Amino acid sequence: MEHNENHHASATTKKGGLVTMPFIFANEVTEKLAVVGFGTNMISYLTTQLHMPLTKAANTLTNFGGTASLTPLLGAFISDAYVGKFWTITVASIIYQIGMISLTVSAVVPQLRPPPCKGEEVCQQANSGQLAILYVSLLLGALGSGGIRPCVVAFGADQFDESDPKQSTKTWGYFNWYYFVMGASILVAVTVIVYIQDNIGWGLGLGIPTVAMFLSIIAFIVGYPLYRNLDPSGSPFTRLVQVAVAAFRKRKIPNLPPAQCLYQNDELDASISLGGKLLHTEQMKFLDKATVVTEGDDTKSPNLWKLNTIHRVEELKSLIRMGPIWASGILLITAYAQQGTFSLQQAKTMDRHLTKTFQIPAGSMSVFTITAMLATTAFYDRVFIRIARRFTGLDRGISFLHRMGIGFVISTLATLVAGFVEIKRKKAAMAHGLIDHSSAIIPISVFWLVPQYGLHGIAEAFMSIGHLEFFYDQAPESMRSTAMALFWTSISLGNYVSTLLVTMVHKFTRGPNGSNWLPDNNLNKGKLEYFYWLITILQFLNLIYYIFCVKYYTYKPIQVHDKDSTSSEENQVELTTV
Repeated sequence: MEHNENHHASATTKKGGLVTMPFIFANEVTEKLAVVGFGTNMISYLTTQLHMPLTKAANTLTNFGGTASLTPLLGAFISDAYVGKFWTITVASIIYQIGMISLTVSAVVPQLRPPPCKGEEVCQQANSGQLAILYVSLLLGALGSGGIRPCVVAFGADQFDESDPKQSTKTWGYFNWYYFVMGASILVAVTVIVYIQDNIGWGLGLGIPTVAMFLSIIAFIVGYPLYRNLDPSGSPFTRLVQVAVAAFRKRKIPNLPPAQCLYQNDELDASISLGGKLLHTEQMKFLDKATVVTEGDDTKSPNLWKLNTIHRVEELKSLIRMGPIWASGILLITAYAQQGTFSLQQAKTMDRHLTKTFQIPAGSMSVFTITAMLATTAFYDRVFIRIARRFTGLDRGISFLHRMGIGFVISTLATLVAGFVEIKRKKAAMAHGLIDHSSAIIPISVFWLVPQYGLHGIAEAFMSIGHLEFFYDQAPESMRSTAMALFWTSISLGNYVSTLLVTMVHKFTRGPNGSNWLPDNNLNKGKLEYFYWLITILQFLNLIYYIFCVKYYTYKPIQVHDKDSTSSEENQVELTTV
């Protein structure tokens, strides 16, 4: 068994390392350019080209965003259980490419979208056939991103061998740089590509991202001979269900034997514990019943629906323990989602001129979010970690849980500030008699929105990268893609919560004379600041909840493989030394 394990390790560690990063980052840069170049300004495409009402367009996009963030669960399952990360990413990218081509074609061929508006006439909305093309393209995009998103981050981190001390510190440095490279690419998308879409044409504006996607697939496949490909180790979901079923079947066992008597089988767990075995923990003892050997259990080749190893039980416990902290990330995304809808609408009514002739497209305002995120990530990686290390003694500066907490505080501040800026914007509209003119440009600089955009970017550098590190570090190693999928699922739910909040607020704040916090046509008559403050209060409550979660969180205990460990050959029960 030891011989096998050594053989397996040597087969995988020859490859990988820093040499693979150019291919993975090249894929990430072009893929993000494509995805963001497509998505950032999509609200403008739906309202100006397909003539959708604003609320319908906003909800179409948040629903699509939600669905696109749920599909990673499917992608992660296929990757972890059957084909591995490389093939999942490749096939998913091709599906995404087809979706992009179909949407680009519809932007070029006039028959595939409604005719342009004429003067003051009511614009003709897209017909069902034209909408069908849009929905099929968005659905293919959602399926494609379901394979790319959960695997690409984990695949990059897999290139570093955690059992090698020289490489293990590179893993969390990789998360910072991954996010930095991704952000730089998004920056190009929200400036150059949005500008082309608004000022030159949607055919070229969508064509460039489509070509970028094609290049990303090529870059990724070219690196194939260098990658460290870890074999899929069977369905993680099946293992979790097996543990739950085995524990349920043995629920009547009155008292548990001591931990060292619970069932272990190194050979059985070899493929799912390359980085080390999980050790027994004292919480959720009802699950430990799955590891009790009873009469009729075959310890050589057990029926996993009746008997499970400590490592497998601890995999399930790790995921359950991650649940509350995972849930805390949902509201951050709800707050963040407003930038693509209401903050964008605010920007459209404000003076966006940089010079007399040049004005910033409203869709490019997220430049400030991304610039703040990039600057914070670089500062964090180069300066903050070194200073924090002196105080904490931790290699990574501060723990990922502290990092996430800082992100939550800054995000709460961002929505608080957004409310005050909206009051200022409406005062300027009132002063210039523009309250009733929905499309008039109010003489107040769009740069008043920079603080809320910037704070969201700083919050993301802390929260999202911390969240990624948390999932990769605390998930059982054979479920890394699944853990990344959970990261995307929190984003998905954040988008759905945003849709729900907007719909509820829209419904319950409707007044008799047509007044509404979030009016469809004239933002100046609404009470958007109340909506921002509602999100602020929710985030503050979420922060208190998060502090409680962290206080009671237990890190997963792991025993790195020790080749000299003595194990009794008969039943492979190893005495664990904590």
